[in-house]
Amino acid sequence: MDEAGLVHTQPNRSAWTETGEVHLITAARGKRLNVMAALISTGELFTAKFWETTTAALFGGFLGLLLESVGRPLTVILDNASIHKAKEIQPLLALLKQKGLTLYFLPPYSPEWRWCSILASPPEGPGWAVGGDRSWRCA
Repeated sequence: MDEAGLVHTQPNRSAWTETGEVHLITAARGKRLNVMAALISTGELFTAKFWETTTAALFGGFLGLLLESVGRPLTVILDNASIHKAKEIQPLLALLKQKGLTLYFLPPYSPEWRWCSILASPPEGPGWAVGGDRSWRCA
């Protein structure tokens, strides 16, 4: 499960411009589309899209809908974003836990979860290490 924000305007917080010149990108702010998504073990993608700030309350609601949609005990793997652990949703998380939700938090730094670590079979050659038990990892 993760969240992402998308905006249709150019990022313009900083730019290189000659001294005395005007930036060519205008400082327009647009609405931000936020998306929460969870890949379920069946291969289905459960999503929510909204045009407002991602908050702990929205995250809690998403988890409730996800659990209801799956209809059986569920483990959700999360990073350590502050909205995932906010005090304001602890009572809701306790209720969802009673209904079968388990939250698994990744360690703060998880290099073993890099893209190359989850490929089905790595290519041969530099950058890959194969263990004596034929397991593999990113080198």
